[in-house]
Formats: sequence, structure tokens, C-alpha cells
Amino acid sequence: MAAKHILSLDSSLVSNCEILHLKDTSQYAPNLEVDCAELLITAPGFSSALVETGPGFDLQITACSLNLQTTACSEDRAHLPDGVYVVRYSVSPNDKVFVEYNILRSTHLMHLYYEKMGDIDINPCEPSSDKKELMDQMAIIRTYIDAAKAKVEYAANPTQGMELYDFAKRKLEKITCKTC
Repeated sequence: MAAKHILSLDSSLVSNCEILHLKDTSQYAPNLEVDCAELLITAPGFSSALVETGPGFDLQITACSLNLQTTACSEDRAHLPDGVYVVRYSVSPNDKVFVEYNILRSTHLMHLYYEKMGDIDINPCEPSSDKKELMDQMAIIRTYIDAAKAKVEYAANPTQGMELYDFAKRKLEKITCKTC
């Protein structure tokens, strides 16, 4: 059996709203060339951007890398939007040796979630009924966020994943609203 490349990527969860972390976790066949590496990323609501890279990359992708921000890249970085990112990595022959992932970025939503968790006065004792109800709501919201990620990344259903994401976001915004 002929040796072949096994392409693989990892996207780590980062708390920085300006960065999408992608790492090449591929296994390259030692007797095959690794030429013409292409990393194509489509951010939610935008066109695809080709990010220059090579085998073994470990990248911190920014809005400038994706052409979502075109000015002042060295002074100020725009936040990357939450949503489904389509990431395709290939090597020559690029139409035959590739891997494609849907990645749900939920960094902004998780910031909001953790801020609310930090605001809750939690003590190492049984909470009052009001506090327990809020904590239960937060647990349900986190389950919806996790389910959204699972639908997008594991069940290959980005539409349903975004519906769950949006539902979790509405529930979280409702309990974090300061003027409601």
C-alpha cells in the first residue's frame, strides 16, 4: 500500500477575541513531497481568504490575516466575529489531498457567559432559591453552547448549530441585560 499524507488541523479555544488559533497536526508521509500548502479560511459572512503557510504551522489568525481588516493592522486589531468558520487545508495535488472543517467560534459569547458567572455571588454552601435558579439557567445556557459546537463541528450541521448558538445568546443576553 502506498504511503500517503494524513491531513489534520486543531483549533484551540482561545479567550482573545482578536485571534483564531489553528495548528497543523497532520502526519506527512516521509517519502512524499509536501508542496503547495494552502490554508483557505471563510469567516462567517465573508469571502474566503488564502492564508500563507507551510507544513507544521501553528498560526494565530487575525482579522488582517483574513482581509476582514485592511488598515492599521500593526496598531489596532479588530475582533473576529463569532460564527461558523470553514477551514480547508490542502497540499499538492490540492484537489485530492485536503481536509475541511467547520469550526464554531464562540469567543464573544463565552466572554459574556464567564462575565455573568463572575458576577454571581457563589459561596461553598447551598445557594438561595433565586441564586440556584440563576445557576441552573447558566448551566442550561452552557449546554446549549456546547451543543451548538457539537452540531457544527461533529454532526456537520452548521445551520442547526447556529440556531442553538443564537438561542443560547438570547437567553444569556436576557439574564445579563442591565436595562431590562
